[in-house]
Amino acid sequence: PFGYHSLLTDIGLVQISPMVEDLAETVKRLDQLLPFDASQLQDLAALVNQLECQLILCDIAPMGIAVGREAGIPSVLVENFTWDWIYEEYAKYDARLGRYILYLEELFDAADYRIQVEPICQRRDADLTTLPVSRKIRSPRQEIRHQLGIPDRAKAVMITLGGVPWKYELLEQQASQSSAYFIIPGGTDEPIQVRDNLVLLPHHSDFFHPDLVNASDAVIGKAGYSTLAEVYYAGVPFGYIHRPKFRESQFLTGYAEQHMNGLPISETQFENGEWLSTVAELLALPRVGRRDARGAQHVARFFN
Repeated sequence: PFGYHSLLTDIGLVQISPMVEDLAETVKRLDQLLPFDASQLQDLAALVNQLECQLILCDIAPMGIAVGREAGIPSVLVENFTWDWIYEEYAKYDARLGRYILYLEELFDAADYRIQVEPICQRRDADLTTLPVSRKIRSPRQEIRHQLGIPDRAKAVMITLGGVPWKYELLEQQASQSSAYFIIPGGTDEPIQVRDNLVLLPHHSDFFHPDLVNASDAVIGKAGYSTLAEVYYAGVPFGYIHRPKFRESQFLTGYAEQHMNGLPISETQFENGEWLSTVAELLALPRVGRRDARGAQHVARFFN
């Protein structure tokens, strides 16, 4: 059981599309949030003390660290990168991002405990270093395929762009040229729509994303952390789209090359449809079985 309080805690990067960042809008929103408002931190500290919280757990959204300091409650940072490290690279394109780097670096360093999860971009002194962290699969593969209307022996490829809205019309036309089934989250506004070999789902569907990954025979997607981690544990081949401007991308794709079965796909190949030529090769790669304890389990044991 948990209580949920809606609150803006982080900006990260504002994106125009899954592949294009909006640095000007990012700076505008950072100006509105940072440095954190002292009265807001005091109110949040009072709330977590009233709720008798004993620990504050943060991913790379650092507000909780500031609240923990104000409330006198220990904080734990779980990260594979931090925003100050990301902004260092983007400051080459918009120098205004530089004014947030030192503030965020000092805030992240103020966490009482640091946990780093693979693929790690910048190795730091950490209280725990562990394997990728992702959500666990909930439903059997065949059950999900049946709900999607995909025959048992058919090959299925999921295309995912990390939860960022995208115009899928051209992608649908390209995918329809293949004999494989394609699962496309964000491809429709309806609960589910099946058109020939296309299984279109809304941006937020009733299907659990790790279940969709596990129900697929391959995944093609942006090399973002959550997608990579889910594909890693499902063991399916990964056609990963590298983003040269995004500093984290080289570490994620490097990890995929070393620890996963898959193929690189450039942004250009994905946009112009050349990615279709890689589908057969991707589907021919074997699935990888994972026997090690999951990174999330290691993190949970750390708290115990």
